[in-house]
Amino acid sequence: MPSTTLRIPTSDGQADAFAAFPDQGEHPAVLMYGDAFGIRPALRDMALDLAGHGYYVLVPNFFYRNGPAPLLNLPEHIDDEARDALVTQLMPLIHAHTTDRVLSDAEAYLDFLTAQPEVSDGPVAVTGYCIGGLLAVRTALAHPERVAAVAGFHSPVGAVGLDALATLTARAHFGHAATDITPEALDELNQALDAAGVDYTSEIYPDTVHGFTMPDTSAFSPTAAQHHWDRLLPLLDRD
Repeated sequence: MPSTTLRIPTSDGQADAFAAFPDQGEHPAVLMYGDAFGIRPALRDMALDLAGHGYYVLVPNFFYRNGPAPLLNLPEHIDDEARDALVTQLMPLIHAHTTDRVLSDAEAYLDFLTAQPEVSDGPVAVTGYCIGGLLAVRTALAHPERVAAVAGFHSPVGAVGLDALATLTARAHFGHAATDITPEALDELNQALDAAGVDYTSEIYPDTVHGFTMPDTSAFSPTAAQHHWDRLLPLLDRD
Protein backbone atom coordinates (compact mmCIF):
# COMPACT_ATOMS: atom_id res chain seq x y z
CA MET A 1 0.00 0.00 0.00
CA PRO A 2 1.69 3.26 -1.09
CA SER A 3 2.07 5.94 1.57
CA THR A 4 3.94 9.20 1.83
CA THR A 5 4.66 12.13 4.07
CA LEU A 6 4.05 15.54 2.59
CA ARG A 7 3.47 19.20 3.30
CA ILE A 8 0.26 21.08 2.53
CA PRO A 9 0.37 24.85 1.91
CA THR A 10 -1.95 26.81 4.19
CA SER A 11 -2.57 30.47 4.90
CA ASP A 12 -0.31 30.15 7.97
CA GLY A 13 2.51 28.04 6.57
CA GLN A 14 2.72 24.37 5.67
CA ALA A 15 1.01 21.48 7.42
CA ASP A 16 2.90 18.22 7.53
CA ALA A 17 0.71 15.24 6.74
CA PHE A 18 0.59 11.52 6.02
CA ALA A 19 -1.23 10.04 3.04
CA ALA A 20 -2.03 6.44 2.12
CA PHE A 21 -3.75 5.22 -1.05
CA PRO A 22 -4.12 2.21 -3.35
CA ASP A 23 -1.34 1.81 -5.87
CA GLN A 24 -3.32 2.22 -9.10
CA GLY A 25 -6.05 4.49 -10.42
CA GLU A 26 -8.13 7.25 -8.89
CA HIS A 27 -9.97 6.85 -5.60
CA PRO A 28 -12.45 8.75 -3.45
CA ALA A 29 -10.80 10.83 -0.77
CA VAL A 30 -11.12 10.70 2.99
CA LEU A 31 -9.78 13.50 5.16
CA MET A 32 -8.91 11.88 8.50
CA TYR A 33 -8.41 14.09 11.54
CA GLY A 34 -6.61 12.18 14.28
CA ASP A 35 -6.83 12.64 18.01
CA ALA A 36 -4.83 15.28 19.87
CA PHE A 37 -1.79 13.00 20.16
CA GLY A 38 -1.35 13.41 16.43
CA ILE A 39 0.33 11.48 13.63
CA ARG A 40 2.14 8.40 14.96
CA PRO A 41 2.41 4.71 14.05
CA ALA A 42 -1.06 3.79 15.36
CA LEU A 43 -2.73 6.53 13.34
CA ARG A 44 -0.72 5.71 10.23
CA ASP A 45 -1.84 2.09 10.53
CA MET A 46 -5.48 3.18 10.74
CA ALA A 47 -5.03 5.30 7.61
CA LEU A 48 -3.41 2.37 5.81
CA ASP A 49 -6.27 0.08 6.85
CA LEU A 50 -8.81 2.53 5.46
CA ALA A 51 -6.82 3.06 2.26
CA GLY A 52 -6.89 -0.71 1.78
CA HIS A 53 -10.63 -0.40 1.21
CA GLY A 54 -10.06 1.80 -1.82
CA TYR A 55 -9.62 5.33 -0.50
CA TYR A 56 -7.02 8.08 -0.68
CA VAL A 57 -6.61 8.93 3.00
CA LEU A 58 -5.04 12.20 4.14
CA VAL A 59 -4.05 12.68 7.80
CA PRO A 60 -2.89 16.24 8.51
CA ASN A 61 -1.01 17.46 11.56
CA PHE A 62 -3.55 20.10 12.56
CA PHE A 63 -1.17 21.45 15.20
CA TYR A 64 1.47 22.22 12.54
CA ARG A 65 1.73 25.83 13.73
CA ASN A 66 3.51 24.45 16.78
CA GLY A 67 5.87 22.21 14.83
CA PRO A 68 5.90 18.94 12.90
CA ALA A 69 4.42 15.75 14.33
CA PRO A 70 4.96 14.29 16.80
CA LEU A 71 4.90 17.41 18.93
CA LEU A 72 5.40 15.45 22.13
CA ASN A 73 7.61 12.56 23.10
CA LEU A 74 4.96 9.86 23.02
CA PRO A 75 5.47 6.52 24.72
CA GLU A 76 4.88 3.37 22.72
CA HIS A 77 1.84 2.70 24.89
CA ILE A 78 -0.12 5.61 26.36
CA ASP A 79 -1.49 4.50 29.72
CA ASP A 80 -3.81 6.53 31.92
CA GLU A 81 -1.00 8.28 33.77
CA ALA A 82 0.82 9.22 30.58
CA ARG A 83 -2.46 10.34 28.98
CA ASP A 84 -3.18 12.81 31.77
CA ALA A 85 0.30 14.33 31.54
CA LEU A 86 0.17 14.56 27.75
CA VAL A 87 -3.30 16.12 27.70
CA THR A 88 -2.11 18.77 30.16
CA GLN A 89 0.66 19.70 27.72
CA LEU A 90 -1.73 19.67 24.75
CA MET A 91 -4.54 21.75 26.23
CA PRO A 92 -2.98 25.13 25.31
CA LEU A 93 -2.69 23.94 21.70
CA ILE A 94 -6.28 22.74 21.69
CA HIS A 95 -7.56 26.07 23.03
CA ALA A 96 -5.45 27.98 20.49
CA HIS A 97 -6.88 25.96 17.59
CA THR A 98 -9.77 28.32 17.00
CA THR A 99 -12.69 27.78 14.66
CA ASP A 100 -11.15 30.29 12.25
CA ARG A 101 -7.98 28.21 12.12
CA VAL A 102 -9.96 25.00 11.68
CA LEU A 103 -11.92 26.38 8.73
CA SER A 104 -8.93 28.01 7.06
CA ASP A 105 -6.97 24.76 7.29
CA ALA A 106 -9.92 22.65 6.16
CA GLU A 107 -10.15 24.60 2.93
CA ALA A 108 -6.43 24.03 2.32
CA TYR A 109 -6.76 20.29 2.99
CA LEU A 110 -9.76 19.97 0.66
CA ASP A 111 -8.01 21.97 -2.06
CA PHE A 112 -4.98 19.72 -1.73
CA LEU A 113 -7.09 16.59 -2.12
CA THR A 114 -8.82 17.98 -5.21
CA ALA A 115 -5.44 18.52 -6.86
CA GLN A 116 -4.07 15.00 -6.34
CA PRO A 117 -3.95 12.77 -9.44
CA GLU A 118 -4.82 9.73 -7.30
CA VAL A 119 -8.08 11.33 -6.13
CA SER A 120 -11.26 10.89 -8.17
CA ASP A 121 -13.71 13.68 -8.87
CA GLY A 122 -16.57 14.32 -6.51
CA PRO A 123 -17.13 15.11 -2.85
CA VAL A 124 -14.96 13.71 -0.08
CA ALA A 125 -15.65 12.13 3.29
CA VAL A 126 -14.27 13.43 6.58
CA THR A 127 -13.71 11.37 9.72
CA GLY A 128 -12.21 12.28 13.05
CA TYR A 129 -11.27 11.00 16.48
CA CYS A 130 -11.46 12.87 19.78
CA ILE A 131 -10.94 16.57 18.92
CA GLY A 132 -10.58 15.43 15.31
CA GLY A 133 -14.26 14.53 15.24
CA LEU A 134 -15.13 18.11 16.12
CA LEU A 135 -12.85 19.32 13.31
CA ALA A 136 -14.53 16.87 10.94
CA VAL A 137 -17.99 18.21 11.76
CA ARG A 138 -16.86 21.82 11.40
CA THR A 139 -15.36 20.93 8.02
CA ALA A 140 -18.57 19.28 6.84
CA LEU A 141 -20.71 22.19 8.01
CA ALA A 142 -18.49 24.75 6.27
CA HIS A 143 -18.29 22.83 2.98
CA PRO A 144 -21.64 21.14 2.32
CA GLU A 145 -20.95 21.03 -1.42
CA ARG A 146 -17.59 19.27 -0.93
CA VAL A 147 -18.25 16.83 1.93
CA ALA A 148 -20.68 13.95 1.39
CA ALA A 149 -20.11 12.03 4.62
CA VAL A 150 -18.76 12.77 8.08
CA ALA A 151 -18.00 10.61 11.10
CA GLY A 152 -16.82 11.36 14.60
CA PHE A 153 -15.68 8.87 17.24
CA HIS A 154 -15.35 9.60 20.97
CA SER A 155 -15.66 13.23 19.89
CA PRO A 156 -17.26 16.34 21.40
CA VAL A 157 -19.42 16.87 18.31
CA GLY A 158 -22.10 18.57 20.36
CA ALA A 159 -19.67 21.43 20.97
CA VAL A 160 -20.63 22.92 17.61
CA GLY A 161 -24.15 23.42 18.99
CA LEU A 162 -27.41 21.64 18.21
CA ASP A 163 -28.59 24.44 15.95
CA ALA A 164 -25.45 24.11 13.82
CA LEU A 165 -25.66 20.31 13.70
CA ALA A 166 -29.23 20.63 12.49
CA THR A 167 -27.92 22.23 9.28
CA LEU A 168 -25.69 19.26 8.45
CA THR A 169 -26.16 18.06 4.87
CA ALA A 170 -23.56 15.27 4.85
CA ARG A 171 -24.67 11.83 5.96
CA ALA A 172 -23.16 11.16 9.37
CA HIS A 173 -22.25 8.67 12.05
CA PHE A 174 -21.33 9.61 15.59
CA GLY A 175 -19.89 6.89 17.82
CA HIS A 176 -19.78 8.07 21.43
CA ALA A 177 -17.80 6.64 24.33
CA ALA A 178 -19.95 5.63 27.27
CA THR A 179 -17.93 7.97 29.50
CA ASP A 180 -18.30 10.94 27.13
CA ILE A 181 -22.05 11.43 26.95
CA THR A 182 -25.08 10.56 29.04
CA PRO A 183 -28.07 8.75 27.54
CA GLU A 184 -30.10 11.90 28.15
CA ALA A 185 -27.63 14.07 26.25
CA LEU A 186 -27.55 11.52 23.44
CA ASP A 187 -31.35 11.65 23.20
CA GLU A 188 -31.25 15.44 23.00
CA LEU A 189 -28.63 15.33 20.25
CA ASN A 190 -30.47 12.69 18.26
CA GLN A 191 -33.83 14.42 18.61
CA ALA A 192 -32.33 17.59 17.17
CA LEU A 193 -30.88 15.65 14.23
CA ASP A 194 -34.19 13.83 13.71
CA ALA A 195 -36.15 17.09 13.72
CA ALA A 196 -33.82 18.55 11.11
CA GLY A 197 -34.04 15.51 8.86
CA VAL A 198 -30.30 14.79 8.99
CA ASP A 199 -29.27 11.42 7.51
CA TYR A 200 -27.35 9.99 10.45
CA THR A 201 -26.72 7.31 13.04
CA SER A 202 -25.57 8.24 16.53
CA GLU A 203 -25.00 5.81 19.37
CA ILE A 204 -23.08 5.09 22.53
CA TYR A 205 -20.62 2.24 22.11
CA PRO A 206 -21.18 0.03 25.19
CA ASP A 207 -18.52 -0.31 27.87
CA THR A 208 -16.16 2.20 26.29
CA VAL A 209 -14.06 5.08 27.52
CA HIS A 210 -12.76 8.09 25.65
CA GLY A 211 -10.22 7.01 23.02
CA PHE A 212 -11.59 3.51 22.42
CA THR A 213 -10.41 3.36 18.78
CA MET A 214 -6.75 4.04 19.51
CA PRO A 215 -4.73 0.81 19.81
CA ASP A 216 -1.70 2.45 21.44
CA THR A 217 -3.68 3.65 24.46
CA SER A 218 -5.15 2.02 27.55
CA ALA A 219 -8.57 3.21 26.37
CA PHE A 220 -8.50 0.84 23.39
CA SER A 221 -11.39 -1.60 22.99
CA PRO A 222 -10.93 -4.18 20.21
CA THR A 223 -14.67 -4.80 20.09
CA ALA A 224 -15.56 -1.13 19.85
CA ALA A 225 -12.78 -0.46 17.35
CA GLN A 226 -14.18 -3.15 15.08
CA HIS A 227 -17.67 -1.71 15.51
CA HIS A 228 -16.27 1.67 14.45
CA TRP A 229 -15.05 0.10 11.17
CA ASP A 230 -18.39 -1.65 10.75
CA ARG A 231 -20.09 1.74 10.95
CA LEU A 232 -17.53 3.81 9.07
CA LEU A 233 -17.01 1.69 5.96
CA PRO A 234 -20.71 1.46 4.95
CA LEU A 235 -21.07 5.20 5.57
CA LEU A 236 -18.23 5.90 3.14
CA ASP A 237 -19.39 3.34 0.59
CA ARG A 238 -22.83 4.78 -0.01
CA ASP A 239 -23.45 6.51 -3.34
